[in-house]
Amino acid sequence: MHPNPVFHTQDADHNLAFARDRAFGMLAVNAPQGPLVSHVPFLLDEDGETVWLHLVKSNPIVRGLGAPVPARIAVTGPDSYISPDWYGIADQVPTWNYVAVHVTGMLEMRPQSELRDLLDRQSRLFEHRLLPKPPWTSSKMTEGAMDRMMRAIVPCALRITGVDGTWKLNQNKPADVRLKAADHVEGYGLGTDLIALAALMRGADRQD
Repeated sequence: MHPNPVFHTQDADHNLAFARDRAFGMLAVNAPQGPLVSHVPFLLDEDGETVWLHLVKSNPIVRGLGAPVPARIAVTGPDSYISPDWYGIADQVPTWNYVAVHVTGMLEMRPQSELRDLLDRQSRLFEHRLLPKPPWTSSKMTEGAMDRMMRAIVPCALRITGVDGTWKLNQNKPADVRLKAADHVEGYGLGTDLIALAALMRGADRQD
């Protein structure tokens, strides 16, 4: 998380809504050999208390889940390099604008009996976003095939204890300068989801 509080103006509900909509992030836990990181799709409960995910049994994170462990999921959004030339004022330096939300808590393994429901809920969420395509469901699998595949993965839950978000959108610049940079991001940015980032920059209020 960026240390400047000007980029931390969103409340927990807004940050959780962003993470819930994105539904994909980097799960990180500490280990004796160093941090362990996995990229995971997830579900975040509407009450903002639990993140649901699954991991391959061979994942080193799983091997350390004999008991709940502290963990964090980093969820990233649109981002781009910002050229100083785009501001239209002197004595500026390059930077990178981005959105990132961190959800922290205790990660635990869940009973294998919960896995099928978790997978069905995940696929239902993402298939709904593909409408009008007819949704895929696990019932389309050949009998026994789903059960065989599920033997290789385990359900997990992250019980949320904290959430924070960095929304670095040039809020530390005058409004006209920020809007100029947003126009250049949309037209020439170097990053991901540039149109969305430009829109967020245009909607960011300056905080002094």
